Amino acid sequence: MQELFEKLKDSKSAKRRSAAKKLRKLGNSAAGPYLLEALKKELKDSRTWETQYQMIMAIGECEYSAALPFLVELIEQRFEATMIYMAAGDAIVRLSKKNENDALPAITLFTTGNQALIEGGLQAVAMLRMCPPKDQISKIIDFASNYGVDEYVRFYVAVAASGWEGPEVEAFLKQCMDSTQEHFKSAVEHALKNKYKKWEPL
Repeated sequence: MQELFEKLKDSKSAKRRSAAKKLRKLGNSAAGPYLLEALKKELKDSRTWETQYQMIMAIGECEYSAALPFLVELIEQRFEATMIYMAAGDAIVRLSKKNENDALPAITLFTTGNQALIEGGLQAVAMLRMCPPKDQISKIIDFASNYGVDEYVRFYVAVAASGWEGPEVEAFLKQCMDSTQEHFKSAVEHALKNKYKKWEPL
């Protein structure tokens, strides 16, 4: 991994981004300090938001919990590239959860009103295949039901719901079938069969 750590310092953003993506895939917590240091430098240039996104996602997938306070402060800043919030929401949920099925960190993000941040949190719930307690599932479904059938908040909940059960889950999924987006419908069809759809975020 040392070679990848060095590439995080490369003068070209594309190479730094490539290194972050590879470290994200490895998911080794030892990469955390290097990624956080690189991210702090990367954030100085708004043009490299794609690289910033990959670094934040990598921090989350490496489960580098020491970065959590920094990320919580980061989401208070204003970014034109909303994908930064998306990555931060995903990482915050991964680093805040108390156990493998704890969706409360994602639910907490609902109060921010920041849709990209909320979507990122729900993306993590889906990717981690969480099966939260019934009260958390109810809160998520109640919240997502306020969105239109083609909005991504619903999509992430539909993907996550592949491992959930109960009449309110089924009713929500059937409502989502009214979407005009084929990949939304595909996710719902999988969920209704309790099968997870193969899907990887950027």
